[in-house]
Amino acid sequence: MNRTKAQKQEMVATLATQVAKSQTIYITDFTGLNVAHITDLRRRLRAVGVEYVVVKNTLARRALTEQQLKDGGLGSFLAGPTALVLAGADPIGAAKVLTDFAKEFEKPSIKVGLVEGKPVTQAQVKSLAALPSKMQLLAQLGGALQAPMAGFLGVLNGLLYSMVGALEALKTKRAGEQ
Repeated sequence: MNRTKAQKQEMVATLATQVAKSQTIYITDFTGLNVAHITDLRRRLRAVGVEYVVVKNTLARRALTEQQLKDGGLGSFLAGPTALVLAGADPIGAAKVLTDFAKEFEKPSIKVGLVEGKPVTQAQVKSLAALPSKMQLLAQLGGALQAPMAGFLGVLNGLLYSMVGALEALKTKRAGEQ
């Protein structure tokens, strides 16, 4: 479908605003995925707050350049069928969904990523996916901070119970003496 120059400029502007909001961008090749699979992938990504955009390479290049990313070395990866995964502040959620989906269907292949302005390889994206989520990390940190305090509280409780036991024994001993 041929688009007018104004439509293309509007698409670039829209994509540029989406890119500006995203701290994490993954470039994928969706070759071999049918419409049902792409729809399923979009649904899974949307569940973690991530956008999946199929885009022409020239428009993607312009949008990245418009955001002063100088395409972060991504220009060589903008070839062939390309889709952008635009994630917010959490690069791990999108990486998990992409790698889990790729395990099921062997597609899409991740060409490269851009996390907080730094390029990441496909292997680095897979290692990001192996990390626990932000909520899990916070729960682990909370547990690690709480464990010593819980132990200390247990020791104090034990001392209190032994003191109460000693007082009860003294009370029964004195009651028996009278």
